[in-house]
Amino acid sequence: MVREIPAGQSRAVIPRLRVARPTDDIAALLPFYCDGLGLSIIARFENHDGFDGVMLGRAAAPYHFEFTVAHGHIAGRAPTPDNLLVFYIPDPAEWQVAIDRMRSSGFAPVPAFNRYWDINGLTFEDPDGYRVVLQQAAWDL
Repeated sequence: MVREIPAGQSRAVIPRLRVARPTDDIAALLPFYCDGLGLSIIARFENHDGFDGVMLGRAAAPYHFEFTVAHGHIAGRAPTPDNLLVFYIPDPAEWQVAIDRMRSSGFAPVPAFNRYWDINGLTFEDPDGYRVVLQQAAWDL
């Protein structure tokens, strides 16, 4: 598949993505995202204008995740079981390593809300009810 680059857009520009969301318990999320998904803590902050937070990512990845606690505010759980982060892992051996790491860290797969994700992947739910899909496929967009 050949995609045209719109006028004025460079191939070299790859924006960095931060996915940020609130939680009520950062410490409860760390085993899932660090031990299970293999992310590392890249930054932390405490009491910054009433917020505590942690950023998790991988070296040289164009994305990272930020989880924050707002003092005096209840974040609650995910609004639906279809709030997903999807990681496409095309290599079957690397995908199996990722699945084995999740399981050995104590996280069992859950049935996907949308059965599409069960065809070539497995879905895991974090302590806040948000879900991560490890999809054994290439992202060919």
